[in-house]
Amino acid sequence: MSSIYNNADNETIIARINLLSNESKPLWGKMKVDQMCKHCNATMQVAFGKQTLKMNFLMRLLGRMLKNKAFNTDFGKSSPTAKEFKFEGSYDFESSRKEFAESFSQFAKGTQVIKLMDHPFWGKMTYEDWDKLMWRHTDHHLRQFGV
Repeated sequence: MSSIYNNADNETIIARINLLSNESKPLWGKMKVDQMCKHCNATMQVAFGKQTLKMNFLMRLLGRMLKNKAFNTDFGKSSPTAKEFKFEGSYDFESSRKEFAESFSQFAKGTQVIKLMDHPFWGKMTYEDWDKLMWRHTDHHLRQFGV
């Protein structure tokens, strides 16, 4: 599998992000391209310790039970998401895409950019877990928009 920490792999994702345009339409789901960029950026902010998530006991338990499957298979279309990752308004596309690309590029600096090792939903995380989660999640949404 490709790695968020590998410079060449990371640049491949950035190139795909840069293929997005304000006219990009989803192949599935309800998100618009600007919302997807905001969504993906917010998920990365959790890894960087800049975004907090509130999870009740049942959600924490569910996340730990689903972790192995979620981290080792492709994300399903229209998978549920935390309320902190839902963006329903309209956003400046260029700014949203730039934030998305800049955040993803941070992973190429190495594991030291990861600040959260106990995820509120998934539980204990390793750097490999973050690699799988961020790669699969980002790839999922880029494929959603055909890039």
